[in-house]
Amino acid sequence: MDPREPATTNLLLKAFELPEFEAFDSEPGSDAVPRAAPGLLPLSVQSVDMCLQTNKTNHYTSAYKIQNLVIRRGQEFIMKVTFSRPLTQTDDFQVEFMIGSKPVTSDNTMVVATFDSRRRGPWSGRVVEARGQVLTLGITPTANAIVGKYSTWVAIVMANGKQRTKRDAVTDLYLLFNAWAKDDAVFYPNEAGRREYVLNDHGIIYQGSIETADSVTERSWDYGQFERGVLDACIYILDVSKMPIADRSDIIKVVRKGSAMINVQDDNGVLVGNWSDNYSMGTPPTSWTGSVSILLQYASSGVPVCYAQCWVFAGVFNTFLRCLGIPARVITNFISAHDNNGNLTTNLIFNSDGSLDTDDTKDSIWNFHCWNEAYMVRADLPPDLGGWQVVDATPQENSDGYFRCGPASVVAIKEGLLCHPFDLNFVFSEVNSVVVSSTKDRYGTLTTFKVDKEYVGKALYTKAINSTAFEDITITYKYPEGSVEDSLAMARAQEYSSQCSLPKLPKAWLFVKMSAAQVKLGQDVNLVVVFTNQSDVTQTVRANLTGSVTYYTGVRARDPFKNLVFSVTVGAQQEQSKTLNITAQEYLANRGSLVSLSFVVSGHSGEQSVSATQVVTLQTPELTVTVSGTPRVQQQMFVSVSFTNPFSFTLQDVIVCMEGSGLISPKQHSYSTIAPWAKITWKESCIPQVTGLRHITASLDCSDLRGVTSTLCT
Repeated sequence: MDPREPATTNLLLKAFELPEFEAFDSEPGSDAVPRAAPGLLPLSVQSVDMCLQTNKTNHYTSAYKIQNLVIRRGQEFIMKVTFSRPLTQTDDFQVEFMIGSKPVTSDNTMVVATFDSRRRGPWSGRVVEARGQVLTLGITPTANAIVGKYSTWVAIVMANGKQRTKRDAVTDLYLLFNAWAKDDAVFYPNEAGRREYVLNDHGIIYQGSIETADSVTERSWDYGQFERGVLDACIYILDVSKMPIADRSDIIKVVRKGSAMINVQDDNGVLVGNWSDNYSMGTPPTSWTGSVSILLQYASSGVPVCYAQCWVFAGVFNTFLRCLGIPARVITNFISAHDNNGNLTTNLIFNSDGSLDTDDTKDSIWNFHCWNEAYMVRADLPPDLGGWQVVDATPQENSDGYFRCGPASVVAIKEGLLCHPFDLNFVFSEVNSVVVSSTKDRYGTLTTFKVDKEYVGKALYTKAINSTAFEDITITYKYPEGSVEDSLAMARAQEYSSQCSLPKLPKAWLFVKMSAAQVKLGQDVNLVVVFTNQSDVTQTVRANLTGSVTYYTGVRARDPFKNLVFSVTVGAQQEQSKTLNITAQEYLANRGSLVSLSFVVSGHSGEQSVSATQVVTLQTPELTVTVSGTPRVQQQMFVSVSFTNPFSFTLQDVIVCMEGSGLISPKQHSYSTIAPWAKITWKESCIPQVTGLRHITASLDCSDLRGVTSTLCT
């Protein structure tokens, strides 16, 4: 390694070995034997006790399944050192903590703690208690200390040098960010919030569509940040990124690097994104039940894991953040715009038949998109722009040379203050983009017929604190639509962006809206299309309905399965509805990766054109999770997953997964076929490891049926 290059490796502590004796000068023949005062034996260290149980309780780290001490910065921990004899006033010692492969004091990768009258250095130390040969020491790392794995050494200081203890991996410690310490940049001012956003190892990620009543679905996710090997895996991610050890004290740099490393683009990161029907070379995104398997596979192989979509990126990133002590939560933005050119406008171009022109439409609107929020002080921004920050690991747009996003202040997004770092323009568009719909004629001429300022960012959900219900946090991102504050925020945003002037449309007198009731996969869909005529004469509307199986990103998974031309006559100042039936046979023949149907109705009468979109998220069949036996720590119990195929066709190559942190490790079972109306039951034994409420998450996945999940609290 070039000595001029910064250290970037944390976990490989064997990469360096400090000498047990280090002379204060370079003269030959330096005596390596500690000299004691007359009449006293030389002082040496007999043992070091890191007081795991006491420290882990005080630092809220008891849940980490790891043999070493895990503590949080900015807060005192204790350790007991047994010396060869009681200390005298002439004796001197210090405790040294080192991180990375080239620790030096100049960048705080080597930190020395001294005690009593000799106290100096950044990490404060004190003698808590002295009992004969045993000293109980209290040491407080700074609130901005480097986060990662440290080695611990005790050194006896003499006139000509210092005598260190031998390298002992048992005394290594992990130092994390501290949401309980007021001077830490991630301090969260509420105990219930700290327990939810740092200590909760289970969550709910929201999916589906907000357009149809009751069509928001829940996906249980096992974060598993305390499971064996996960903390090392998170540190390994930073090592792979070549992030300098000294930079790992900076919350902004850590979350920004994490955002880049959770996806594979640019840097051999954790997860490979895949938004197609073909997952033959890996695990379908809909099959994952949590982060543990993904992180352990990546750490053990060094090879990116296949495959992920936005909720998987968000779930794994949430594990990374909480594992390192950063308050974090997963957010779902319903009707999320992807603005490619940063002009705060989403341009949708339709063909003359009403179908979306996928060649000319570069922007997109996702049914939902999941990202993360991390809580922190933003020392680089005005004081009131701290708090929750958007960080997104789904690779969408390049940010300073890498596919990453954030941290973007949620307050700045709400106020339209897009002049600050990082990536505020992109996130603002995701929740506030103006949708401009245009029709392209056969000559390529565009005619704008609709400008919608309220379609995007319909609602933003996250799991509520200490609850399985959702919390609607839309108000934290945007003012109520049409309010004075909303207009002012949009005006500020436009000043900092390249938004083109919006076209002025003639006064509209023809309108259309479409709705559908929630139905189960395999049932018919009834669409209700309502045309409103506000003119003074009767109008005949020539309309077209297109139906497609789509991904949640709005991209068609197949060619349209429905293309219906119809006419509706609407009286002056009246409305006329028409019910269109879509049979299950029509869309099941085109079933794709996700159970989402997109319908577009367009119509025109005279020079007036209208369009409406309706997304129908079909409810999947039930997956049942049950337990038998008494849920007690260290006592065997059984978990069963059952499923009945409700369809008239056979399901092939079915994968069933289950996991639950502290209860059952990730497990998987395969079925070559499940015949129509056949039932399968899979049972596994487990031994609970921790007390309290535990969650078991299960999923069933195959090419013909995606996204079947269930969770059980026990």
